Amino acid sequence: MERKPEWLTVLPSGSENYVRLKGLFENLNLHTVCQEAHCPNVGECWGGGTATLMLMGDMCSRACRFCMVTPGKPASPLDSLEPDNVAFALSQMDLNYVVLTSVDRDDIPDGGASHFARTIRKIRESSPGMMVEVLVPDFQNDVDAIRTVVEARPDVIAHNIETTLSLSDRVRDPRASYWQSLSVLRTVKKLDRRMFTKSSIMVGLGESVEEMGLAMSHLRGAGVDFLTVGQYLRPSKRHLPVKEYVTPETFEAYRKMGEEMGFRYVASGPLVRSSYRAGEFFVRSIVLKDKTISEVQR
Repeated sequence: MERKPEWLTVLPSGSENYVRLKGLFENLNLHTVCQEAHCPNVGECWGGGTATLMLMGDMCSRACRFCMVTPGKPASPLDSLEPDNVAFALSQMDLNYVVLTSVDRDDIPDGGASHFARTIRKIRESSPGMMVEVLVPDFQNDVDAIRTVVEARPDVIAHNIETTLSLSDRVRDPRASYWQSLSVLRTVKKLDRRMFTKSSIMVGLGESVEEMGLAMSHLRGAGVDFLTVGQYLRPSKRHLPVKEYVTPETFEAYRKMGEEMGFRYVASGPLVRSSYRAGEFFVRSIVLKDKTISEVQR
């Protein structure tokens, strides 16, 4: 099952912009999920001037069995300069959409929610025209922590259920439950019904089409607006094995299934990831359209 089909072939990274961004992030001691998670789209995104920045260090307090990010007990406090450095780095890039994500920091009282909020506000100050999506941890389902991020006014709040209900206990850290993730997404909408929400599902771990349909219906029940579906790729031999390389035809069927359920946008394909440059183009257009309608109605 380790032999990948031809539709998973990607071009190597190495464009001029890729090299420039890599140097910029390294000089400012910033981490990107593109590198930490060995994302297959890093060449496409960085070559086009897009990157997903990972806040709060490069060690995660949880140990999900699919993730390449280093698990452990983070020993260092949060870098108080990180929000400023992130805002500065982004001001040097020709971007109109950025994604901020993070490791889990269960060692911090609010899980890093206030750090997210400060970073969002710093970006607003230095790059007021930039659209900000945040891919947040579950904050142990702390409503006050979730509220802190919502009140910072990102354009999209994403949180991933990662897999289907039957596989969740085997795929994710025990502290990251399927129902808890759905509760986080539902809470965001309760706090601000106008906030756009997003989630992502990996396939190829042994899920059935019926289980995918159930997961999508649960997400819609939580009011989720945007969905991404992508192929799980095994980062190393210590991670879960791939059970199936899902065909492009099945991904297209998932896209249609999601759209029929009412998602505003569904990105579904072998190389699609939660933070996906091509998908962000469509999400941006939807967010801008809704903002324009709201301004006209005022």
